[in-house]
Amino acid sequence: MNTTASADTPMPQRAATVGRRARILALTSGKGGVGKTFLSANLAAALARRGQRVLVLDADLGLANLDVVLNLHPKVTLHDVFTGKVQLEDAILPAPGGFSVLLAGSGLVEYSRLTAEVREQLLRIIDTLAPRYDHILLDTGAGISDVVLYAVSLADEVLVLVTPEPTSMTDAYATIKVLATQQQRREIRIVVNQVGRSGEARAMRNQLQLVVDRFVPALLPEGGVAPMLQLLGEVPLDPSVREAVQKRQLLLESMPGCAAARAVEAIAAKVAP
Repeated sequence: MNTTASADTPMPQRAATVGRRARILALTSGKGGVGKTFLSANLAAALARRGQRVLVLDADLGLANLDVVLNLHPKVTLHDVFTGKVQLEDAILPAPGGFSVLLAGSGLVEYSRLTAEVREQLLRIIDTLAPRYDHILLDTGAGISDVVLYAVSLADEVLVLVTPEPTSMTDAYATIKVLATQQQRREIRIVVNQVGRSGEARAMRNQLQLVVDRFVPALLPEGGVAPMLQLLGEVPLDPSVREAVQKRQLLLESMPGCAAARAVEAIAAKVAP
């Protein structure tokens, strides 16, 4: 697991865990509105269909919306766990699709910045839950705030979601650059959402790789190597996605045969072959 954070976000030492431990995958993006929470929820459902024990942790602590996507109405959230009002187990909820969720609150300004309490609580929660699951998906906020970067630093692997828009590509590069320089990431997975034509995702991955190879090595210590971008998959532009989101339903349950649902299933097969 990559446990290296930036100089501004020191991390406590992780205690060794005996036995099997969940693979922790952080889903992040350079900009908002690219479908990150949609992918987190549906990827979790696809992994659960493959017999995996899956938890999605809403790591967008200040602007959480996983509950909206799943049409859940939680009585307790991570905020209540952080403040000691409830035990961790009481905040874990079953979600449609056969996986578990740990939801955050929305509009909580106190969790929009990284504090010692947030660092310690997130680390404790992940260390407690990791032995219980096969996969933990961290649905982070967008951008490169200290809270987002710290959440990503707790993950074994990171997936950057990007769409075929210039702003999304630019912000994805900025995110990759920070992950390479501050967390020494040497492999970063890419998923392209809202793909409109054949070959578009591969071309975008190649374009990002060219920019990363050109500019990132100069920002690394001598001998540093730019991260390899692995195209994990693509999700086509599909009206079924918008319909499912508006109905607050999982795409894999409401329209499992549509093109986007099949694409998410293919991504899950690469995450848990």
